[in-house]
Amino acid sequence: MSEPRAFNVPRDRYYDGTHHLWAMRDETSGRVRIGIDAIGLEALGELAYVAVDKVDALIARGASVGTLEAAKMTTSIAAPITGTIVARNKDVLADPRLINEDPYGAGWLLEIEPSMWSADAAEMLSGDAIAPWANAEIEKLDAETEGPRGASSAAG
Repeated sequence: MSEPRAFNVPRDRYYDGTHHLWAMRDETSGRVRIGIDAIGLEALGELAYVAVDKVDALIARGASVGTLEAAKMTTSIAAPITGTIVARNKDVLADPRLINEDPYGAGWLLEIEPSMWSADAAEMLSGDAIAPWANAEIEKLDAETEGPRGASSAAG
């Protein structure tokens, strides 16, 4: 039997578990940086193209803010929070592979000035809720790809 897969799922941020996006608030500026998590990236495959809405666009939690085109599929990026886009990661727009290489660092997608952070954060996974969610998502991914089964671990 193969070893269960493990994915890096840092506990220092919030996760939109449905759409596999993370959100991390800068306590100084209040802005929230978002990106796609490692489990979602595994399901997509290597990214080939990224498009995101423009700076100053008003966005609502759950609404599309762009698209990701990858080896396995094309998908919409659903905003994990409500607010205004204040920055786009020009590096990943030029080279989407950066997202696959460093999804929680250089591979971020957007920076948002939140308008409802407390309410949006309450709708996402954080702290002790992250590991059980990540483990369940890894098991689903493994079952879909007929990979190894069993308990998987989320690092963080």
